[in-house]
Amino acid sequence: MSDNRLILALDVPNALAGLELAKTLGDTISFYKIGLGMLTGGGLALANELKAEFGKQIFLDMKLFDIGATVEAAVRGLAQFDLDFLTVHGDPYVVEAAKQGAAGSDLKILAVTILTSLDRDDLDNALIEAGDIPDLVATRAGRAFDAGADGVISSPHEAARIRALPEAAGKLIVTPGVRPAGADAGDQKRIMTPAQAVAQGADHVVVGRPIWANADPKTAAQAILSEMNNPQTVTLNTPA
Repeated sequence: MSDNRLILALDVPNALAGLELAKTLGDTISFYKIGLGMLTGGGLALANELKAEFGKQIFLDMKLFDIGATVEAAVRGLAQFDLDFLTVHGDPYVVEAAKQGAAGSDLKILAVTILTSLDRDDLDNALIEAGDIPDLVATRAGRAFDAGADGVISSPHEAARIRALPEAAGKLIVTPGVRPAGADAGDQKRIMTPAQAVAQGADHVVVGRPIWANADPKTAAQAILSEMNNPQTVTLNTPA
């Protein structure tokens, strides 16, 4: 089975397309992320099939955010599907409710810090408190860990800072906003290469379009895995 540090984001039109891609990739990819965009296209059914029939690990990226009772009920319902990761927003009360809903299962709750598609201008427009993004991410991560999160979602630019937190001991750091060298950034604004993200302390990196949109997705995935396993060949581009 492949190195499960690489998670493929199945941002394809529907479950049939996702299943065909998984068959094409075979053992090259062992961990798949299914997000909101796939939910109405059979995403939960696909998650179950990939898990039960193909032995894949599943990351359900729902980014749940609601009152505590609703989050708890939603997570309790999802926990019955034997999934591996589930995202919620990193507000402490949301994390606490999600952990209560996941009780008794192996489902790991990952808290979203600040979306990797956002920069400081976006945060200002959303009336988010002033401050540098790395500071805000580290603070949110620490509070999420204190609330019981099994891990956090963050840009690779903040991974090393989160890893250094005392609260981060034994916790997971999962980084979207990862692009192979030379790939188009797409809608991401705070990106690094897979090797850079791993070197910064990420446990898992999430890659989507550079694999599934490639004419040869299996070769593209293999190239990323090779890059991840040779981080010494990549110069880090850490922010000031």
